[in-house]
Amino acid sequence: MGNTFGHLFRITTFGESHGGGVGVIIDGCPPQLEISIEEIQFELDRRRPGQSKITTPRKEADTCEILSGVFEGKTLGTPIAILVRNKDQRSQDYDEMAQTYRPSHADATYDAKYGIRNWQGGGRSSARETIGRVAAGAIAKKILKQVAGVEIIGYVKRIKNLEGVVDPATVTLEQVESNIVRCPDAECADRMIELIEQVGRSGDSIGGVVECVARNLPKGLGMPVFDKLEADLAKGILSLPASKGFEIGSGFAGTLLTGSEHNDEFYINDQGETRTVTNRSGGIQGGISNGEDIILRAAFKPTATIRKEQRTVTKAGEETVLAAKGRHDPCVLPRAVPMVEAMVALVLCDHLLRQQGQCGVL
Repeated sequence: MGNTFGHLFRITTFGESHGGGVGVIIDGCPPQLEISIEEIQFELDRRRPGQSKITTPRKEADTCEILSGVFEGKTLGTPIAILVRNKDQRSQDYDEMAQTYRPSHADATYDAKYGIRNWQGGGRSSARETIGRVAAGAIAKKILKQVAGVEIIGYVKRIKNLEGVVDPATVTLEQVESNIVRCPDAECADRMIELIEQVGRSGDSIGGVVECVARNLPKGLGMPVFDKLEADLAKGILSLPASKGFEIGSGFAGTLLTGSEHNDEFYINDQGETRTVTNRSGGIQGGISNGEDIILRAAFKPTATIRKEQRTVTKAGEETVLAAKGRHDPCVLPRAVPMVEAMVALVLCDHLLRQQGQCGVL
């Protein structure tokens, strides 16, 4: 229940933070897609812990194993199973949390729902669950690129009150990966890194915004009413750990405009295609892609587990204070970038296959 995402391109993730491993089962991947373990590992390396001085020091190589569904470098059309084994657990860091709830974490709500929880590292609520999403996202990206030439690039737009200046129409992966905070604005990135280090030393955490662009997406993807493309994108983004907000196109800023200021007027380009002069719709109108870039933003809260003392209660209902132990990101944003890209890729790939199935054309 709640562990499966998608319709035709469907994934089910499994595993806990301090269990034997985490992974994903991918069903609905077309056959004969060339995919290598290196392509999947590239995306996992962008997500893994311990990759820089501003991320959690937990040392995990996050090396993936393809257990099924791929033969001689090509997909078989059968379920693809990908496993990443946990290697660097320190479960003793969480002994106190077996009985004490971390403020703003999932400890209390998991107990309320199930009456039992894996308190080591957060168990299923840990961001290590996203390993399966990112691995599946690598395959979804490959399908989108091969079939339709779609390119998906995410980057850190803002951390606390520091906001980078980035053009989503021209930003490149190389610019994103040029620094450890994954903000293509190099000057702002330096200030972001300094702020994250400062907050981390104090035992606290901060949040921010990841922006993501999908370019070259065909027109016509998405379904009416309940399966609108932006609705599925919102569900995918808001299913990520620590996500608290979703915007597409003009987002909330659009509420400050009039209709005449906000509307995207049409024109015919040199190739005879219908395009829009502006893109305040964010590439989607009426729940269906219009051929413009899809531009969305995801807001992430400050990391819930911090070293500062906070008021809380125990499982037995006694008031106490907690200064959490363990190894945690002072800011989730740099590692959230590949997670956002993965969820966007999974949604777009699913809708691409649904469009082929319903209409037979792209």
